Amino acid sequence: MEKSPKSDLRERALRLLARREHTRAELAQKLSRYSEEHDDVDTLVAEFTRSGIVSDQRFAEHFIAAKQKRFGHLKIAYELKAKGLDAESIKQLTVTSREQELDAAREVWRKKFPSPPLSAAEKTKQMRFLQGRGFSSDTIYRLFKVIE
Repeated sequence: MEKSPKSDLRERALRLLARREHTRAELAQKLSRYSEEHDDVDTLVAEFTRSGIVSDQRFAEHFIAAKQKRFGHLKIAYELKAKGLDAESIKQLTVTSREQELDAAREVWRKKFPSPPLSAAEKTKQMRFLQGRGFSSDTIYRLFKVIE
């Protein structure tokens, strides 16, 4: 008995979702590689969204919870956008991340640097490190006011 392409696509989608959460856009992109019919992918993703198997909101909540202790809201928002979430949803979901950002920046800084900067060059280096982790300039300046 041979499987239909639709059931094969469904099984592939369920295997992907069993490993981790995916956004609708991310799942559609991964499945489109295996289907000649774009409508099949859209229909399947829409069905999974209606039934609650796929949820952008749930994906974003898990993603933010996993990343907010190591990265700032700017990097998290950038990565969520790359995963296919719209700007308004990202803005709403990263509000709590922004509120906890100073504590996260302090923790990340403390793990990387054992003591406050002794020179302007060292301070600049530490600030660039935090910017690379996606912390906002405002948060970085507030952090350095506290530690100096």
